[in-house]
Amino acid sequence: MPGRVVVITSGKGGVGKTTTTANLGTGIALEGLRACLIDADIGLRNLDVVMGLENRIVYDLVDVVEGRARLRQALIHDKRVDNLYLLPAAQTREKDAVSPEQMKDLTAALAEEFDYVLVDSPAGIEHGFRNAVAGADEALVVTTPEVAAVRDADRIIGMLESRELRNPRLIINRIRTDMVRRGDMMDIDDIMEILAIELLGVIPDDEAVIVATNRGEPVVMQPKGRSAEAYRNLVDRFLGREVPIVALEGQGNLLERLRNWMAMGRRPVSG
Repeated sequence: MPGRVVVITSGKGGVGKTTTTANLGTGIALEGLRACLIDADIGLRNLDVVMGLENRIVYDLVDVVEGRARLRQALIHDKRVDNLYLLPAAQTREKDAVSPEQMKDLTAALAEEFDYVLVDSPAGIEHGFRNAVAGADEALVVTTPEVAAVRDADRIIGMLESRELRNPRLIINRIRTDMVRRGDMMDIDDIMEILAIELLGVIPDDEAVIVATNRGEPVVMQPKGRSAEAYRNLVDRFLGREVPIVALEGQGNLLERLRNWMAMGRRPVSG
């Protein structure tokens, strides 16, 4: 039975898609399942750095598609975690170096070998997004509790559904309880009311994530820490386990602002 191909996407850049992909994939592999991460951000790859594998790249995704390397040659095995592999993006090519049809064939081939194939989508709605979603069976949408990010997430959810990727699930990243309680940041209920899709996980704003990312060590590998625990809970829910999401208190007028902005019409998603 083929594995599941899951695209991790957003509308707005800088919301933590790549960090989410790294931690979710690592967490899945730590559970003993085979996971392959694909960096679909051709020309602006970062997943290799977040994973600490940038010095081991020999071939990349474009090399495979254009026949200069076999798929097995381009895959990088993360020696710290059994069953975890990375297919890096090309750094010196344009996003149209790969077509959606080629990505569909590539993910289908990987799904024959892995339990989960996670595709880290570039931000925006252009060619890179179309490539990333081409072979996906399901989608995870990442947003931060910022009005612009939520508005762009709403746009991307509509685009996913138009491509038959129905029932995407949501990950809210970098939430700060102090700001939520002061009414300076949207809370979970605000965001869920706007986006109206299933919530898969909430990741707190935590310096440990930045430190771990700079070291090339996904924070989910750490035995302690609130963000590490949040990512482990995310992995559990992704794998179908029942883990409650802790609600955060908070209120304010940000929800009303977002409603007003969205009522004025959706604008193109920023890159």
